[in-house]
Amino acid sequence: MTEADTRAELIDPAIAAAGWVSGDAIRIAREYTISIGRLQGAGRRTRKQAADYVLFYRDQALAVIEAKKRDLDAAEGVAQAKDYANKLGAPFAFATNGDELYRIDMRRGVEGVIEAYPTPEELWLDVFGQREAREQSWRERFAAVPFEDKSGQWQPRYYQHAAITKALGAIAEGSERILLTLATGTGKTAIAFQIAWKLFHSRWNRREFAELPAGEEPTRRPRILFLADRNVLANQAFNSFSAFADDALVRIDPAEIRKRGRAPKNGSIFFTIFQTFMTSGADADAAALCYEEYPPDFFDLIIIDECHRGGANDESSWQDILKHFGPAVQLGLTATPKRRDNVDTYAYFGEPVYVYSLKDGINDGFLTPFKVKQIQTTLDDYIYTPDDDVLEGEVEQGRRYEERDFNRIIEIKEREAARVKLFLSLINQREKTIVFCANQAHAAAVRDLINQHAESSDPFYCCRVTAHDGKFGEEKLRDFQDNERTIPTILTTSQKLSTGVDARNVRNIVLMRPVNSMIEFKQIIGRGTRLYDGKDFSTIYDFVKAYHHFSDPEWDGEPIDPETPEPKPGPKLPQPEPPEPGGVTEPTKRKPKVKIKLADGKERTVQHMMMTSYWSPDGTPVSAQQFIEQLFGALPQFFQDEQQLRDIWGRPDTREQLLEQLETAGYGREQLSELADLIEARHSDLFDVLAYVAYTTQPETREERVDSHRTAIFEGYSSPQQEFIDFVLNQYVQNGVETLAYSELKRLLTLKYHSPMDAPQYLGPVSEIRELFSGFQHHLYQKGTVA
Repeated sequence: MTEADTRAELIDPAIAAAGWVSGDAIRIAREYTISIGRLQGAGRRTRKQAADYVLFYRDQALAVIEAKKRDLDAAEGVAQAKDYANKLGAPFAFATNGDELYRIDMRRGVEGVIEAYPTPEELWLDVFGQREAREQSWRERFAAVPFEDKSGQWQPRYYQHAAITKALGAIAEGSERILLTLATGTGKTAIAFQIAWKLFHSRWNRREFAELPAGEEPTRRPRILFLADRNVLANQAFNSFSAFADDALVRIDPAEIRKRGRAPKNGSIFFTIFQTFMTSGADADAAALCYEEYPPDFFDLIIIDECHRGGANDESSWQDILKHFGPAVQLGLTATPKRRDNVDTYAYFGEPVYVYSLKDGINDGFLTPFKVKQIQTTLDDYIYTPDDDVLEGEVEQGRRYEERDFNRIIEIKEREAARVKLFLSLINQREKTIVFCANQAHAAAVRDLINQHAESSDPFYCCRVTAHDGKFGEEKLRDFQDNERTIPTILTTSQKLSTGVDARNVRNIVLMRPVNSMIEFKQIIGRGTRLYDGKDFSTIYDFVKAYHHFSDPEWDGEPIDPETPEPKPGPKLPQPEPPEPGGVTEPTKRKPKVKIKLADGKERTVQHMMMTSYWSPDGTPVSAQQFIEQLFGALPQFFQDEQQLRDIWGRPDTREQLLEQLETAGYGREQLSELADLIEARHSDLFDVLAYVAYTTQPETREERVDSHRTAIFEGYSSPQQEFIDFVLNQYVQNGVETLAYSELKRLLTLKYHSPMDAPQYLGPVSEIRELFSGFQHHLYQKGTVA
């Protein structure tokens, strides 16, 4: 009996007998997707993961069932069942072969064989039966509101479903401050929308939640405020909530308020930025609006986007806003686990009710992996020499100017030009790229250098998007985000694009300024991790040694309690934009910047060194040397000795199985191909990479391999068959080992004979052609001598 037979004939009837029949409150999700497979390059993914069954009741994932075929022990599925239940936050896991049923209580750590599946109500009462009647009533109300699926175009990923139900559960429990921590690019705005959707349609509101007796119908829909710190984020959220009726949505706009003379209050979902709410009505040049125009109990829920942001000198305004709206439930959204530089956020909101990390997102395949190219040049530091010209300011004799000084206190245009020309030579100039610069003036200078040296002649090929660019910058950002548009291709920025901007097809991130905050570093990395068709990875070009953050234990580990004094009572104020609608603040007077012109010829002598790091499944990039060391340690689990490797590699089916196993373990074909460069084996076979790492076997080129095995390969085949094999081998020499996969056979027959239907007259019966294609390959990988 196969596993499919076991499910159909034994498991399905058993769960139905326990009352698990899909209906209004019950949903049985079969082959429920957990991971779509980590991207490996060239469009390949590791094998996807799916739970055999997930049992939902009242929109809660209560149990996972892992099925095995009848002739296996039920315990074979225990590890998978626990893993999937843990990912989903399901309180129960079951493993079964149809005859025996093994149950795991994930909360209590109790497990063992039971006779039959519990009913939906039994599991529900086990989990929620001791809760207050009010909480249970609201959980059921929230569950009765289906997700807004955009006419079937949207379904929640497992972690999104878990985050939504965890947040709604916290609201049902009466929590006043709630935190969700999910990596950049995993859909926090979509999660916020679905939470608002369910609250709106269930008519949840703070007053009736507190006062309405259980079972009675609420009468008022909630008023919800979505609070961001940048207009682009507030606008993105406003557009993402478009499924609500137009009269329910309100974008708080200072220009409109000035015209109408009052703050908008008719609506249900309000969107604004902190800077608008901080505006004082006493300021004659500002909008006559302050958060105090709204009564403290006006909003039922406040969603604080990117609530980890900090760094401004005065924190009181943020705290004043949130204190003023103290009666509202406050839901914080952040991409960063607890770290030393966001301890105030966690002190304010408490521990997150759900966490989904960057590592999880990449390994599950919902985010794109990245490479890091660490670039050092002979102009990273600078000491003045008399042959250089001082164009402006006073240079300090003998001082070594370091990265943090450039474009702040010293400027050398030739240095920036050398860096720009270098990264333009490394990237595909048709790919969308964001360049992070020291400040707005530096972003303008780099923009101009890119447009001067790029292959494109379009005047808008590279544009600057900073606070000073106002509406023009916002327009170019929208064009950049539009995946149907190719111009602008590159954006330069300083701070504005470091977080929250949804541009899915960004392939390159260039760091031309130091990144001192781990929070900002993770946000910048996140600009390139969003999925897009045909995008296998993004690349970070690091001129400023930001890669040291990857060695920090805080990079993507588990949340830790920072070693700090007692935290302050509220989160830090976000970095401010200029007051809406976009005035420019006069800069503070400071010492003139030193401007240097290098002596003639110096720019042409600038040298650089580059090292590439690769994504590791443990959540950190590793150097090529570390990658080789890890691979060396892992290879014995895949083959016992060199001869076994040769035998495995000599058959298309076993070779493909080995490559899939290596990919799942984190050693993808693309990474192995890149290692070939390091061992000077670019024209060799992937076999040579594995044999070199495992046994220090010296690589040979594909052409040398064919020549050294030609006699053994052709022996026993007819002339027409030898001619076809010779044709395949020529393709192999040109294109690599992928040519020898079974999936390539039809293409090769077409190339050789114009149609696969004509091949049998040369090669024999169809049943033998596949064996011919496989048979000669065995000899190709055995030890041999030149014929």
